[in-house]
Amino acid sequence: MSDWLWWRDGVVYQIYPRSFLDANGDGVGDLEGIRRRLDHLAWLGVDAIWISPFYPSPMADFGYDVADYCGVDPLFGTLADFDRLLADAHARGIRVVVDWVPNHSSDRHPWFVESRSSRTSAKRDWYVWRDPAPDGGPPNNWFSNFGGPAWTLDPKTGQYYLHSFLPEQPDLNWRNPELVAAMHATLRFWLDRGVDGFRTDVGHRILKDPLLRDNPPNPNVPEQYRNGFLGQLHLHDENHPDVHVAYRAIRRLLDAYDERMMVGEIYIMDGREVAKYLGDGDELHLSFHFKFVHAGFDPAALRREVEEFEALCPAKGWPTWTLSNHDVPRHATRFDHPSLGDARARLAALLLLTLRGTPFLYYGEEIGMRNVPVAEEAMQDPLARRLHPRLCRDGERSPMCWEPGPGAGFTAHPQPWLPLGPQPPRTDVASQCDDRTSLLWLYKDLLALRRAHPSLQRGDYRGLDAPDGVWSYERRSDGERARVALNFSDAPRRVDLGAGRVVAGRRTGAAPLPERAGAVELGPAEGIVAILA
Repeated sequence: MSDWLWWRDGVVYQIYPRSFLDANGDGVGDLEGIRRRLDHLAWLGVDAIWISPFYPSPMADFGYDVADYCGVDPLFGTLADFDRLLADAHARGIRVVVDWVPNHSSDRHPWFVESRSSRTSAKRDWYVWRDPAPDGGPPNNWFSNFGGPAWTLDPKTGQYYLHSFLPEQPDLNWRNPELVAAMHATLRFWLDRGVDGFRTDVGHRILKDPLLRDNPPNPNVPEQYRNGFLGQLHLHDENHPDVHVAYRAIRRLLDAYDERMMVGEIYIMDGREVAKYLGDGDELHLSFHFKFVHAGFDPAALRREVEEFEALCPAKGWPTWTLSNHDVPRHATRFDHPSLGDARARLAALLLLTLRGTPFLYYGEEIGMRNVPVAEEAMQDPLARRLHPRLCRDGERSPMCWEPGPGAGFTAHPQPWLPLGPQPPRTDVASQCDDRTSLLWLYKDLLALRRAHPSLQRGDYRGLDAPDGVWSYERRSDGERARVALNFSDAPRRVDLGAGRVVAGRRTGAAPLPERAGAVELGPAEGIVAILA
């Protein structure tokens, strides 16, 4: 298509840099490791990569506590390493998206060190400081996402500072114009370097109620959760209406550059609110819809989330779909089954790459990686260490499996930062490259099919009638039709694909494509996409 646009029509691949490839043998992935595996991503057919944080950081939250927004932590390399990675990615036609963490910095960021030095500091108002309540306690009843009050007392100055997450992650004050200008400058730093876009972390929290009013209690949670984050309705500490003013200003900044974008982590379980962040084509370009992520292996629930968001998405907006990321268990684990686990992973691939919207893949899902169990004493995740081991996110952050054997092609170090296994047999890139029937080749085929057919990129979505346990839909664009049928059930289902000659497509099972549409039998957890003439 002559008006092809990478962030709308392409596919984005998320990389957790600690876990992709260790190039220097210290057991931790790095930027050079990503650069060395760009050929894999080009072969696979992705259009862009999103790299989770690599900034200088004390690593209290593995890089989401940023100490310098315009640098590279030595653990991951140097700015020169990043520039080589960016140039080599662009040479292969791969765009680069980096994480941006606007809600909070590290408590070791020079801005916060200066801010906490005195009440009269020039940067005092760059963060949210308040006097204690009359009883000497926190200024209000807000809780941190990571447990405990969202306020920490600074003994030196006698005031509390706000932190929506760890105490080591003080919240920035987006109501201060100087702070806003400084954060805009961090965007320009990477844009001027050639970065193609940003994923904004917890983008719905950057502006709070200016009066800092208490949150009301949540009447819908069990008693044991009422004295904590889940025990409140978060009316005043997130999603304040002023946040949209901030994103319109950011959009104007991005629009001054060619084909740049921002995708938001808007972790709100209300599609109406998520859709607002797309604005009238003047706020975020894309926004993740997490109710879809949490819908489970349930065709009715998944279909409901897609069709509700289709109805809510503004005319100039565009949906975004993902099934896994660094904060939720891998979907191959969530959807696993004693005998149909691999088939379900294949069905998920077909679903994600045929919906209307931009798909985001998570590293390792193309080979069906599962969560790796981590012993409690070995857990790295601060959420697990501070709250409860069941909240641990280490399992979905385990190192990429490139080849069989010790180190899995990820590292030569005897003890990588997280354990590598166990995984099902042949869950590695080398083994699946040699197997034309593998999940890896299914992803490659679906990416190529999507790139070749406008109906799968830009086509309208229309849900179709289907047997129980089956989700069926049509994508149509410029006279081309694609029919998709997904059998989520554990039994065969017969599905009508309509009339027409099948000119291209893919099944997730071993059976060949039919020459003509009509009634097709799908096996348990099997799907089909057919391009019809």
